[in-house]
Amino acid sequence: MIKNKPVPTAFVLLNSDLGTDVSIIAEIKQILTKENVKYEVRGVYGVYDIVLKISTDDAEKLRTIITNKIRGISKVHSTLTMMVIEEQE
Repeated sequence: MIKNKPVPTAFVLLNSDLGTDVSIIAEIKQILTKENVKYEVRGVYGVYDIVLKISTDDAEKLRTIITNKIRGISKVHSTLTMMVIEEQE
């Protein structure tokens, strides 16, 4: 059986201003569509307001997008990023 090469993936949890999750999700979709990466994004109930799963072939590109673009969205107060351990996929 041939194994597929693991793809760098991260889960990002975001805290935002109350009632801004819909506009933030729209902005995330716009950013990530331009970056041509695979992603899933949803609003959630609980400690965090938005959960994002993002994957791309380049780990450095993944880090740059999260650090420079996602974390820079106005109305986002904080993020928690969890990088997937590629060797365990």
